[in-house]
Amino acid sequence: MKKILSCFCIAFACTSVSASSHVAAANKVNAVNAANTANTQVQYLSGTDKDHRVDWEFFLDAGRNGGAWKTIPVPSNWELEGFGTYRYGQDWGKEAVPDNVGKYRHQFQVPAGWKGQQIEIVFGGAMTDTEVKINGQLAGPVHQGGFYEFRYDITPLLKAGENNLLEVSVKRVSDNASVNRAERSSDFWLFSGIYRPVWLEAKPVANIDHVTLDARHTGEFDAEVYLSRQVPAGTKVRASLSTLDGKPLGKPVLATLATFAGAQQPLHLHTYIDHVIPWSAENPQRYKVLFELLNGQKVTHQISKTIGFRTIELRKQDGVYVNGNKIRLKGSNRHSFWPTSGRTTSKELSYTDARLMKEMNMNAVRMSHYPPDEHFLDVADEIGLYVIDELTGWQKAYDTEVAAPLVKELVRRDQHHPSIVFWANGNEGGFPRGVDSHYDLYDLQKRPVIHPWENYGGIDTSHYPYYDCCATSLFHGRDVFMPTEFMHGLYDGGAAAGLNDWWNAMLGNPLSAGGFVWAFADEGIVRTDKNGEIDVWGNRAPDGIVGPYREKEGSFFAIRQIWSPVYLPLSEKAYLQPTFDGRIQLENRYDFNNLSSVKLTWKLLKFETLASNKNGYQVMAQGKVRSPDVGPGLRGNTRIDLPQNWSQQDALYLTATDRNGHEIYTWSWMIASANAVARHTADQWQAQHRAIAAASVQEHADAFELKAGDISVSIDKGTGYLRQLRKGSTVVPLTNGPRLVTGTATLKEIRSTEQGGDILVDASYSGNLQSVQWRLSAAGRLTLSYQYRMESRSQSADYLGVSFDYPEAQVKSMRWLGKGPYRVWKNRTQGVEFNVWKKDYNDTVSGLGWQYPEFKGYHDKVYWAELETKTLPLVFINHSDDIALRMFTPKEAPADEASSPKATKVEFPLGDISLLHSISAIGDKFHPAPELGPAGQKGRVPNLGITLSNTVDIVIGDPR
Repeated sequence: MKKILSCFCIAFACTSVSASSHVAAANKVNAVNAANTANTQVQYLSGTDKDHRVDWEFFLDAGRNGGAWKTIPVPSNWELEGFGTYRYGQDWGKEAVPDNVGKYRHQFQVPAGWKGQQIEIVFGGAMTDTEVKINGQLAGPVHQGGFYEFRYDITPLLKAGENNLLEVSVKRVSDNASVNRAERSSDFWLFSGIYRPVWLEAKPVANIDHVTLDARHTGEFDAEVYLSRQVPAGTKVRASLSTLDGKPLGKPVLATLATFAGAQQPLHLHTYIDHVIPWSAENPQRYKVLFELLNGQKVTHQISKTIGFRTIELRKQDGVYVNGNKIRLKGSNRHSFWPTSGRTTSKELSYTDARLMKEMNMNAVRMSHYPPDEHFLDVADEIGLYVIDELTGWQKAYDTEVAAPLVKELVRRDQHHPSIVFWANGNEGGFPRGVDSHYDLYDLQKRPVIHPWENYGGIDTSHYPYYDCCATSLFHGRDVFMPTEFMHGLYDGGAAAGLNDWWNAMLGNPLSAGGFVWAFADEGIVRTDKNGEIDVWGNRAPDGIVGPYREKEGSFFAIRQIWSPVYLPLSEKAYLQPTFDGRIQLENRYDFNNLSSVKLTWKLLKFETLASNKNGYQVMAQGKVRSPDVGPGLRGNTRIDLPQNWSQQDALYLTATDRNGHEIYTWSWMIASANAVARHTADQWQAQHRAIAAASVQEHADAFELKAGDISVSIDKGTGYLRQLRKGSTVVPLTNGPRLVTGTATLKEIRSTEQGGDILVDASYSGNLQSVQWRLSAAGRLTLSYQYRMESRSQSADYLGVSFDYPEAQVKSMRWLGKGPYRVWKNRTQGVEFNVWKKDYNDTVSGLGWQYPEFKGYHDKVYWAELETKTLPLVFINHSDDIALRMFTPKEAPADEASSPKATKVEFPLGDISLLHSISAIGDKFHPAPELGPAGQKGRVPNLGITLSNTVDIVIGDPR
């Protein structure tokens, strides 16, 4: 049974009560209000967010559960509550859905203490055309536009001391065609209903209507205060600035209304505050400003705003500047979205999303493609994110007469937030150009207005360009550029795939102002009409860096490393040489902070061994590192005071932590070589597996059969490949390798020999494969060595190495020493670090299922890997460094038009398990991998060719 709530917020402090306590709570509100008549008083008629809602009466004209009065929790989208029709993209015209009109009824009382006050009803957002009646009378004209806060003065319509009836009629499809084109012909889910809170505001009739302000990093402060028409001449307005804990900043500033000016002619206030701490994404310092309306010495009305002293400039053919410093925006595009509640969100979710962005070392977010809940802006102000706030218009624009009041609603609500650095007037052609100049009417800061996708106003925001694009523009133009959408995610493609190439190119170009990855989260909806299935509408919405419930994909961690404000050139290497003396160079990629604000710590590690059956590592030594005194954009050096035996350890970890104690990133380097680890592993294994007798070989017409104890190995005489493995009577179905994944191999000769109790089978080839050697030791250890050569005429290859067949249905889990735990692509090798990892088998299609990390795919720099199977464990131990382990072929989305992987489709090597020197890249939704940058190109072969080899131990059964 749903809990019915009525929520009353007194001067913005909220108390939740059950329906049975409604009258008692109202009386309490009245008593408190009497003592706080200067404040704007707030009473919620709905709940406050997706987790705190109030049941209203509801009637839907058609569709699921239509045709009868029922109840619905408010705020909500009616589709998510079992009503009407789910629709992505378009729900009107030829694509019209049956349900259109939702009618709401709710009874309420207003506190007796509000008598004589001006009372307004406020809707945080309703989709799409909203008609409001109080006690049967219209509150005002129908509001059109589904993403904006709007209000009506309902003072004369209310009945004091009695129940009042609120009736709301919401049309999902607008009567205005341009609203439908802008909002409901879009590449996102289309929802309906009252999805943001509804509340009452009470204030004196003579009141502060609204303010607009400009607090600059220099300490200059300006505000324009708009007053209601009832404010008499001689009334003063006072502005007082303070810290968040109430410590005054400077002296209050006053202005007097000399004559009645009316609501559209504001009072201007100016002051200067010395020694303010400017607001930026790196140091989001906030302050309070209190505006008071004075009748003599009496405060008759007051409002407060939380602000930051911040200056934003777009300097044409130069860059984007915050507080006089050139910045680059590192962001993603965020929908206001949750899988069980649609566009109805909560401040808790805003914190979750913003913190995830900061964890990825992002400093910016674009509101795509509409203004967010205001609590998200509050959170962005608090934790530090630059925001692009956007008027809706996916690819078609509102008519000017429709857009004009919506711009006013957007800017009036949001203009005081220091996090907002740009206004976006639509998206991808959906620009109502007639209102470009309107933003300045309501924004004293005169923030830049952009057209995402277009070169407008001195900044090129082109969407989804090619790497190193284009002739006369972007990397080769004269204008500042900042793609507001790029690296389009789809399934596991895009997002971080290719981002490192892009970011390095951006860092090298003074006109780059950064960019915004598409998108933050998969838009997956829990379908109440499909037994709770999560629906991403084919390939339209699985675009996220995180899943619907914020599950982290591999790109999450790759972006975290790529966009780290601390860069280590040494991180381009995976291994430390014996000559390493602890010296490390660091590059400061902050825009404001000195690297001295970063805490650096190190650890020397011994990884758990293959025989230990444990994951992780043991810390052998650790310490702190002095952070160099280095300003933004510069490099400095530091040194780790390593113990004398450092080179006897397995790996080094270095962790950077910011001034707030949040981890920026942890880098890892192997000290032990793959061959050293393999030898140590072999020694441990050998100690537990003593040879009883020499290995033997039987030559058959088509195969060599090698035996040692209960281990039997069959090598095909026609190919030199593995035909069968057995331990006792159990067959281990690893076969048909090592065959080249690229190149040719024609067997020339194959023979067997005995060597010190071991049996060897040597095969030589013409073509690219040169040699294969199998060795079965007397103790039953199988070792494979192979060598192949790629000539320069081969030019390039998607992958290089060898493959085996193995039925993936046999595998239960994998434990390995190498980089992880996520898979990699050639153009997304960041975000994975050395450790002993373990993960269970899964068949996840990224973006259609969210069991992460995915089991299948490429795993980077694997030293050893143990497969737990339904029969016997199977272990691979590489002796060569830089071997990638391909574990099966990832399942792809269906190839039909609705779900096609598009340019994220990857052709994997033949076989099932591969040992590779080079792996393939992945594209994004619109571009194949080569178009995303150098790392997306095929692996190149040197002009003089290259010879590659590896030795791998294959252990059957428990390796301990």
